[in-house]
Amino acid sequence: MTFSHLFEADVVVCGGGPAGIAAALAAGRSGAKTLLVERYGFIGGMSTAALVYPWMTFHTAEGKQVIKGIGQEIVDRLMAVNASPGHVRDTVGFVHTITPFNPEVFKVLIPQMLEEAGVTLLLHSFANRVQVQDGRIEALEVATKTGTCLVRGGIFIDATGDADIAYMAGAPCLQGRDNDHLTQPMTMKFRMRGVNLAKVKQYMLDHPDEFYKKTPFDELEQLPLSGVLGYYKHWKEAALPINRDQVLFFTGPAEDEVLVNTTRVQGLDGTNVVDLTTAEQLGRKQAFMVADFMRTSLPGFENASLAQTGAQIGVRESRRIDGQYALQADDVIAGRRFEDVIARSGYPIDIHDPSGKGVTAAWVQGDGAYDIPYRSLLPKKIVNLLAAGRCISTSHEALATTRLTPSCMATGQAAGTAAGLAIAGGCLPAGVDVKQLQAILTGQGGVLLD
Repeated sequence: MTFSHLFEADVVVCGGGPAGIAAALAAGRSGAKTLLVERYGFIGGMSTAALVYPWMTFHTAEGKQVIKGIGQEIVDRLMAVNASPGHVRDTVGFVHTITPFNPEVFKVLIPQMLEEAGVTLLLHSFANRVQVQDGRIEALEVATKTGTCLVRGGIFIDATGDADIAYMAGAPCLQGRDNDHLTQPMTMKFRMRGVNLAKVKQYMLDHPDEFYKKTPFDELEQLPLSGVLGYYKHWKEAALPINRDQVLFFTGPAEDEVLVNTTRVQGLDGTNVVDLTTAEQLGRKQAFMVADFMRTSLPGFENASLAQTGAQIGVRESRRIDGQYALQADDVIAGRRFEDVIARSGYPIDIHDPSGKGVTAAWVQGDGAYDIPYRSLLPKKIVNLLAAGRCISTSHEALATTRLTPSCMATGQAAGTAAGLAIAGGCLPAGVDVKQLQAILTGQGGVLLD
């Protein structure tokens, strides 16, 4: 086969979402020649393409920050250009803090940071074949507008969210829950403008029984409204054909704007092109249905209108690697510590039912955070591959916390740092000195041992 272009790098990162961004920054800063391959014409993955807003959460339920490093650096850089207020209280009450940001500024900022780190960015590029020899990835075949390009590398990082590289390389992968392989539903998020948020907040204060029981009503009058979960009565009366039991939205970035997370597309496979096509269409139909309901039924939305749907539907869960260690629900709930910890998280297990209406939640015990071990980034059979973000090795239940953006940033930073160490030391990812990796991550601001 003739290839239109040849790209070569020490570290090749596939997927330019939060995990891939952090991985590429960490690898590039290590001195490794790094290439980041992204299918869209912009960076950000689910944070931009699917309007996953705000980021949840860098903190434990008690407010202790357990994710810092590159993730916090990105927040700081956004704050410096007035594109994020930083970490604010979650007025939904599900977690302690959330982190709003301006996705359009994010699209511009991240390429600047990648350039500063010496990372080469290749947009409009989709890996569609993996060349493997004796359990080692030799190259990716990448479809582009220029034709099929060949990308050679030493270490590869799968930050596709769907474990595409691992799957195509022949690494064992899992999908969905054990009994039926169904995944958490997909959601088409959308923005509405013209919302009277003062009226929304007053309605909440006047009707607390219609909203989520953990909403911090004792502080709500003084807190900036950041998110809302409820309107149970209105939703039940509307009887929309969407298998959900409440309305969820978050405020901003503009003062009259909300991001709605209420549609629900179930029973479809985010790695199957036919299912994904169907999901996109169903999701957009639901978005307009929900927006019309909100405008006609919810106090504060009388003059609101739908302003934007995501460039793609949001995918909570698809494939994940079956790695050297699969993080379990018990590990999360117990706040378990691991000797090979490379990241921590305080986000609870948050399973949107694959087939029912509800959401199953379980909070982290102990000090409020759990460890993610390095072994969960290492696939089986493919020796020069690391996973980062949504496709690391977990159970279906544990994925419901590791899939959140700050956790993805943290595992991405760990994968990129490990790849840089492997290149510098002339070894494979499994041969990286974990103590050295932990020391570097801690030196970069990572929170591992607190």
